[in-house]
Amino acid sequence: MKGFSFDNLFTKFGIRCGYMKPGFMKIKLSVLLLFTLFFSRFVIAQTCSVLGQTPSTAFPVCGTTVFQQTTVPICSSANLFVPGCSGDGASYQDKNPFYYVFTCYGAGTLGFLITPNNSGDDYDWQLYDITGHNPNDIYTDKSLIVTANWAGTYGATGASATGVNYIQCASDPAANLPSFSSMPQLKQGHVYLLMVSHFTNSQSGYALSFGGGTAVITDPLKPHMQKVVPDCNGQKLTLKLNKQIRCNSLSADGSEFVIAPASSVPTSAVAPLCSVSFDMDSVIITLNNPLPSGSYQLVIKNGSDGNTLLDDCGNAITVGEAIDFQYIIPQPILADSVGRIGCAPDSILVYYPKKINCSSISSSGSDFAITGPTPVTIASASGNCINGQTDYIILKLSSPIYTGGTYTVIMQPGLDGSPVYDVCGQPILPQTLSISAADTVSADFTYTTLLGCRMNSLTFMHNGANAVNQWNWTINNTTRVSTQTTTQSFPSTSSNTVKLNVSNGTCSDSTSQSIIFNNEVKADFDMPDIICPEDALTVTDKSSGTINSWNWKFDIVANSNLQNPPPQNFPLNNRETLYNIKLLVSNTLLNCTDSLTKYLKVLDNCLIAVPSAFTPNSDGLNDFFWPHNAIKADNLEFKVFNRWGQMVFNTTNWQQKWDGTIKGVQQPSGVYVWFLSYTNRDTGKKVFQKGTVMLIR
Repeated sequence: MKGFSFDNLFTKFGIRCGYMKPGFMKIKLSVLLLFTLFFSRFVIAQTCSVLGQTPSTAFPVCGTTVFQQTTVPICSSANLFVPGCSGDGASYQDKNPFYYVFTCYGAGTLGFLITPNNSGDDYDWQLYDITGHNPNDIYTDKSLIVTANWAGTYGATGASATGVNYIQCASDPAANLPSFSSMPQLKQGHVYLLMVSHFTNSQSGYALSFGGGTAVITDPLKPHMQKVVPDCNGQKLTLKLNKQIRCNSLSADGSEFVIAPASSVPTSAVAPLCSVSFDMDSVIITLNNPLPSGSYQLVIKNGSDGNTLLDDCGNAITVGEAIDFQYIIPQPILADSVGRIGCAPDSILVYYPKKINCSSISSSGSDFAITGPTPVTIASASGNCINGQTDYIILKLSSPIYTGGTYTVIMQPGLDGSPVYDVCGQPILPQTLSISAADTVSADFTYTTLLGCRMNSLTFMHNGANAVNQWNWTINNTTRVSTQTTTQSFPSTSSNTVKLNVSNGTCSDSTSQSIIFNNEVKADFDMPDIICPEDALTVTDKSSGTINSWNWKFDIVANSNLQNPPPQNFPLNNRETLYNIKLLVSNTLLNCTDSLTKYLKVLDNCLIAVPSAFTPNSDGLNDFFWPHNAIKADNLEFKVFNRWGQMVFNTTNWQQKWDGTIKGVQQPSGVYVWFLSYTNRDTGKKVFQKGTVMLIR
């Protein structure tokens, strides 16, 4: 059964996933009568708890091992998602499962075979990539699924070179659908979980073997003893192994081990992880009596079970392999060292050679004191406590240490009447240790400025206080300099950003300044380019930069040294005249100057006149038609119409002229009508005029 449903109920009696065998109607009543018995059996199915039947207790797999499963406790833990199948009307569960976990040591394809001991049994399977995941994530994370096969076909199943490249969903056994899927591609270093589900509650078991693929799932690392740690009393040894070892290869009487020299004899060996797993990586060995202080070897041999310790592939630790260790009868201890402190430390770590009993640490920090160039107050003491033990004591300070110098950590455990003990019950002895603190630093900098006409030169300086020995200048996010001082050039008109990072090897600081320059001397002024002969010219200075001298030249008419001179009148000579207007500006301190010349047209008169004829033949004479001298015509509109009333020209700019065309097409010779309206700027009077013009070609 993939999971409980009426279809699956019928399947138990030969009807799978809606498929009805011949004679179904004859047995329908019998099936329904048996429902009560079946349903009660389904309801009391247990949640899986036997080793190997849950993802977190999976069998460790070696590619060379054939797994023989002859008995399977009846259970089910959760529903499963099957890609492409869930939602097809069948329910899927890890019913009566066993799980197998393995690591890929060489990328390639995975082939395996599940062979039922009874060819009439139905087995299903699903493969997961659980790399970096809790194994139980298979119930909630659909992305972990690699491939599967849930065919209702009886007999062997697995992954092979001839298998189908899709997941076969739950099916009618009579359909004999593919029970083999194609071999999945495994990735090196990834961890995989294979679930084998037993469809029926009564089955005779199966054999699981791996082969046919190119992936390597056999660990090449050989087993060895790695480290021995005696307990405080010298009567228990914790042996750390370099890899996982089979739990069933360890003899409970400790007969795999010998102590040399033979001052004590192992009497038992246990692996705590073996209560929840098939393999372990550490063993606790109990001796018949405590060891005296001295140097020893732990030597391995064949135990009462006929072997040393075996890894998951059956590889044994070589008989006679030995590992050195020392046991020293516990004595009162001193601190090893004080942890390296950074910039402005607000805590100090004191390390010890043995773990400290956390409950013996006074939280007020009264067992410790600190003296130095500036007063330091300890606010509290604690540890990084795991299972009530810590490797170091953390002294939390009331405020950080900002001033550099040598400080002394004074340890007076028990001064407050509450001694500090290590895990072996030995007291921590009084002592003093020195620490060196660094001064905090400032990145503040100064600079001098040498102004120029086009470029300014700035020299930046840092004082190097508090042992600063590293400087990193960044100028406008591009130029980078690593010296204590630097000279840089900037445009006389510019906005700039200068950043500095400094460090003394422990403490660092950074700062940034914005520097804006506007000392470039640049001449500029506003004026009209055309005026009437009776009007005065008004100019307005728009120059920029640091300026202290202005010199205006109104052609041959006048000069002025004022920044904004009074209006200037020009001679009345009854003809249109062009004048040069020039401004020279200076900064006498920097010896910087700049000049600008503009041209002024003074009209012969400002009487608005519209010609009576024009000849647009491109000979340079009378080629255009427009209202002349309309400089004082505000709100001007000038229109020209042909004899059919079609507007051929329209403008609000008196200097815009008609060339006798419409969209580039020359208009014929003849009489055209014009209309002119405007407001006289001097009088404010509105004027409307009309007339005709002869276009001559």
